[in-house]
Amino acid sequence: MKIFAERLKNLRKETRRTSKDLAEFLGISQRAYLYYESATNYPDVAGLIKLADYFGVTTDYLLGRSQER
Repeated sequence: MKIFAERLKNLRKETRRTSKDLAEFLGISQRAYLYYESATNYPDVAGLIKLADYFGVTTDYLLGRSQER
């Protein structure tokens, strides 16, 4: 699911947020968040929905199932 990691990182950079900002928003450590961006680990369903809502995109977009945000 490399596409998830790429899209997450791109969205974070587009919104000019730091990995620390996103980690705090999700209530996880910065290291845990960075694992998402490196495609080492992935959020649970609740975390995925939270990220989609935060960035104003669909979960399908984050997961690479759609090109529409």
